[in-house]
Amino acid sequence: MKDYQNDYPDHTQSPDYEHGDEAPSNRSNNPTFFDVIEARASRRGFLMGGLAAAITGLVGVGVSTRGALAASTSPLLGFNAVPVTEDDMIHVPEGYKTQILARWGDAISGDMPAYHGANTGEEQGHQVGMHHDGQHFFPIEGESPYEGSSTDGLYVLNHEYIEPRFLHAEKYAGQELDSGAVVYHDGKRDDDEVLKEINAHGVAVFRVQKQENGDWEIIADPRNRRITGNTPMEIGGPVRGSHHVVTKYSPDGTMTRGTLNNCAHGVTPWNTYLAAEENWAGYFSNTDQEDQKPNLPREHARYGVSTNPNARYGWHHAMSGADEYLRFDASTKGASAAEDYRNEPNGFGWVVEIDPFNPDSTPVKRTHLGRFAHEGVVFAKAEAGKPIVAYAGDDARFEYIYKFVSRDVYTPGETDGAILDEGTLYVAKFNADGTGEWLALAPGRNGLTRDNGFADLADILVNTRLAADTAGATKMDRPEWGAVDPATGEVYFTLTNNTRRTEAQVDPANPRAGNQFGHIIRWREGRDDPAATSFTWDLFVIAGDVGTSRTLSGDSLDEDNIFACPDGLWFDADSRLWIQTDIGESAQNKGDLAPVGNNAMLAADPRTGEIRRFLTGPMGQEITGVCTTPDQRTMFVGVQHPGATTTPEDFAAGTLASHWPDGGDAVPRSALVVITREDGGVIGA
Repeated sequence: MKDYQNDYPDHTQSPDYEHGDEAPSNRSNNPTFFDVIEARASRRGFLMGGLAAAITGLVGVGVSTRGALAASTSPLLGFNAVPVTEDDMIHVPEGYKTQILARWGDAISGDMPAYHGANTGEEQGHQVGMHHDGQHFFPIEGESPYEGSSTDGLYVLNHEYIEPRFLHAEKYAGQELDSGAVVYHDGKRDDDEVLKEINAHGVAVFRVQKQENGDWEIIADPRNRRITGNTPMEIGGPVRGSHHVVTKYSPDGTMTRGTLNNCAHGVTPWNTYLAAEENWAGYFSNTDQEDQKPNLPREHARYGVSTNPNARYGWHHAMSGADEYLRFDASTKGASAAEDYRNEPNGFGWVVEIDPFNPDSTPVKRTHLGRFAHEGVVFAKAEAGKPIVAYAGDDARFEYIYKFVSRDVYTPGETDGAILDEGTLYVAKFNADGTGEWLALAPGRNGLTRDNGFADLADILVNTRLAADTAGATKMDRPEWGAVDPATGEVYFTLTNNTRRTEAQVDPANPRAGNQFGHIIRWREGRDDPAATSFTWDLFVIAGDVGTSRTLSGDSLDEDNIFACPDGLWFDADSRLWIQTDIGESAQNKGDLAPVGNNAMLAADPRTGEIRRFLTGPMGQEITGVCTTPDQRTMFVGVQHPGATTTPEDFAAGTLASHWPDGGDAVPRSALVVITREDGGVIGA
């Protein structure tokens, strides 16, 4: 298995691949998490039984389960599992009902422009964006993100990326286009198409209310707004004002424009929202060369900034040549960084703080949380008089898990986002004995010296991945969402996929090699202190089919809970762990992944390890993003990119894989699913 990092020379063939996912760029010799598992299994003497047995021995050891396996039936899970499905519908357990809310294109602001197939770019800037992801319901009182009204609030919703053929459905009809293709005219892009694409990215803030009939509706409100790929942003933290972020737009390095590819999110104890920038690098093109070879600076190369002249969507080829579009060309054009956009990519890869209750506020990129492909941000429980602690994963193959610990302590009613600008960023190292350590990414520590190429803290943060390489962190398998158990403080992270490419590579000692579909790791901080620099870890569940998976009890998953490629992860107030899946569009319902069907959401009891499938989605989608109202009687779940499995040929023929949620011959649209119990009870109980 030593070569497993190279099992997918073409990363687009990985089962979890989706359009826009960056190619692996970690060339360090740091150990992979599989190396750690293999070594730990060997220490436990399991290898003679095969790796499946070895990994089984790592499930549920090293972290207190606080009564795990005490009951055969979980008291937290009060519903019957839904079966695996392969149709174009939403399925929830008996006794539950659903409603559709906030579809891509639904109006939220301005003149409330209605959705139709030919909305302009300006109209899209007043509508719900495309490809829903991280999200949160903020009670309307605006005092706490978790307490207050359960019938009225501001909803904040990420829009990760776009599917241009559906976004421009009327213009693009009849053409053979895949899910990421755009149309050029003599090498140029139509300006309004580019504006519409940029405005379909970002974040939406809109008021929602429960009506007398029980349905939820979007309500016009002066706080409703769109934050898009063009919205002015402040740069905060140690990188602010540094030479790394000097551009033609901001010669003093204090501002940038837009947020892109916002995946998961974070919710701060001071009632603001954090949007995480994930696969942003491919939006930019840098065609600089030396000796006819790409010549990218390390802050571009280590993140996968494109050397393709068109990059992902070719926005810099807009016919008008407007500055807001030209900035996506990060090639050297001027005599200095203040005369071009060579540093424009350095303004991305951050966590963006948004105040949903102040529509006049400027979003801030909090740079001390690091620069990478942020999946999301999850906070340890905030306690007065103690530092703020936040965790984040870098969602790319063989990247890392990070933790930020603030310098200052939390003071309820006084602390604001500035506390995220001072502190220490750490990266995780997992050891084969079930322990782990947090390695500080700070000047002079863990090899981060001038002699090793790190001039100061801003340099470390702009080059977070390289700093983590140098420090010796453990290369993980696509760290996705994280969640903190409110009862124990234990931290859970999904690792979406680490499968090998072919069955031919399987051997008797490694029977899971061709059929590993991700797992969920968890750890407990030393002394139960979130700010500690040591921890103990184990595996909570190993995903797969009935023959290859393992649960906390050591048993295989069964027809009620088999799943693959765990992604979204969230704890509700009662410590139910909600697990969402993201099988890539190229692999859904095919081969080894066929038994698990469409992407789904499951609920787990972290004490007993019991898991049940709660929801399955329509064709071609990813289930991503979940939250409830404070009373836990209304749940919101995101459905992203339905119909993405439509082939280019079928698109040209008008034969789409999905027409959800509108049905008929409608273009598929990302949307929220509102879930309630028919008896009005707590969701999942």
